[in-house]
Order: sequence, then C-alpha cells, then structure tokens
Amino acid sequence: MGVQKERVVTDKARPDDGAELSLRPERLDEVIGQQRVTENLQILIAAAQGRNEAVDHVLLYGPPGLGKTTLAHVIANEMGVNIKVTAGPAIERQGDLAAILTNLHAGDVLFIDEVHRLGRALEEVLYPAMEDFALDIVIGKGPGARSIRLQLPRFTVIGATTRLALMTAPLRARFGAVFRLDYYELDDMEAIVRRASDILKVSVEQDGVTEIARRARATPRVALRLLRRVRDFAQVRVDGIVSGSVARDALDLLDVDELGLDEIDRRMLRSIIEKFAGGPVGLDTIAASISEEADTIMDVYEPYLLQLGFLERTSRGRVAARLAYDHLGISYPEDSQHSLL
Repeated sequence: MGVQKERVVTDKARPDDGAELSLRPERLDEVIGQQRVTENLQILIAAAQGRNEAVDHVLLYGPPGLGKTTLAHVIANEMGVNIKVTAGPAIERQGDLAAILTNLHAGDVLFIDEVHRLGRALEEVLYPAMEDFALDIVIGKGPGARSIRLQLPRFTVIGATTRLALMTAPLRARFGAVFRLDYYELDDMEAIVRRASDILKVSVEQDGVTEIARRARATPRVALRLLRRVRDFAQVRVDGIVSGSVARDALDLLDVDELGLDEIDRRMLRSIIEKFAGGPVGLDTIAASISEEADTIMDVYEPYLLQLGFLERTSRGRVAARLAYDHLGISYPEDSQHSLL
C-alpha cells in the first residue's frame, strides 16, 4: 500500500533530489521570462497573503517544457506551504484521490500534472473539493447506502496540461486563474542558459550561450538538456570551456540543427513533403510513416514546427509550408495544390 501512495502522490521535493531540481528557480523574482504570467501570479499571491487565505486554484497550459511544474513549486514556496505532486494518469480510483485530499493541510498546494487525463469519476470527486472544500463519501451499497460530507481545509489545486481542449468545461470552470505559457524569446533563453551554467559551474563563453539558446526550441527544458550534453562534449573533447564553435560541434553531433530541429522533426517534414507531396496528410498517417506515436507528434514536435511556420493545420490534415522546404533545401513546387489551401 505504501508503494501505491508513493506512485500516486509525492511530497515537496528536497534539494538533494537531483540536478534538475537545483536548476529550477524557487522564487518569482528568480523566474526568467513569462513576464505577464509571473506578474499576474505575484498579484494573486500577494492578495491571498493579505487576506491570509489559500491561493485560488490555478491552471497552467501550454507546450511541454516551458515551466508549468516549476511555477507550481514557486507558488508553494512564495506561500510558504507544502506541495503535493501527482499526475492525472497516476490516480486510478476515487479512493486514491480521496486519500490525497484528506491528507492536505490548510494552504497546501496539490499539483496535478496532465490534469486533462483525470477520469470523469475522479472529476466528480474533485468538483466539490475545489468549490466547497468538501469531500462526499458514500458508505455502504444498495438501498442502505448513505452519503456523508467531510470538510477539507482550504487548499490550492494547480493543474498543468499540454492539451487544454481535452479538459472538460466543468473542470476548467473550477480554476479561478488560467494562464498560458508561451515559447521564450532568445534573450530569455540566453539568460536561462547563463544561470544554469553558473549553477552547474560550466565555463561558457557568450557565443556558446547564444548557440545553445538558439537551438533549444525556445524551451527551457530543452536548453538545460543541451547545456549538459555540450558540457560533456567540452569536458571530453576540449579543455572544458564551451565556446561558440565547441557548442556548434557538440550540437551538430547530437543532430540538432541551427533552428533546434532534431532528426525526428526533419523526418516528419521530409515524410510529408516526399511521401505525401507536401500534404495535406492526417496525423495518424504521419505517425505511422515515421514510426512515432501520434500523441508524441502532437504534443512534442508539432507545436514548435507550427511556431516556426514550417507546418500548417488544415481541415484535411497537415501541410508542409514553404519555409520547411527552404530549410530542408528542397525546391518548393509553385503549382502544388496545397498552396491554394
């Protein structure tokens, strides 16, 4: 039973839980980028502290790797409360969720990652908990069954999702503050790489910082991963100092091009262009053609390609844009049918 609970929910992470946690900002004034979101969160937190209340429920959505989990921990730190971390797919039964809710203390934060994957039966338990801070429990079965209501301390649910459209309207309505996280500007990405290199004690020249930031898909999680791999390359192949040329050599070896596209991005675009005449083509067909999961393509690869203008979504499927042809060095068919879509 103890193993089950650990899988469903974990307490606030400790500083020794790994390098990834040490790179995360702990306070709002340490967060780089997402200025509009952090400014709104600052007001939300200050108002709650002024009233001595728990923060209103917060929903964070956007592509993966942009800092949703980090912001949840930051909110808990700013409020000086504990955070319980779980994920929609990890909570399988109503009893699991009830156990989590009854173990919360006043002001605590319950962070639910992939909140769109909560089952409908679990949502029914969560509605009164979020709205009335109460838990309805049915005792017994059949005609003799009766319902009792347990009062819960006021707490905060922070939900994170990459697929806002898959959340039910009633669940979305329970969140008092909804924020979208967008891709980061290059200046912010460079600041994130510099901060992480200082923490990791990596010697990185400005050209190296720019090169890593430029190829990181405007995503902090990717930037931190690339920084570690470039650090390894510099340590083994050169003198440990990351210059612009060292960063380029390391990232080229990782098949990450100058715009941050990797092997799967390029395979996906080439498949649409060469196998399906540039599209339109359905997502499942693309996934089958490159042996990748459709959900992975939609959540991980497609958002950035859409951001770059390399891909277009139409009612008939995905279409490769002219920019994708240019980037891959493929001549664009001027008379193609999809140019009229």
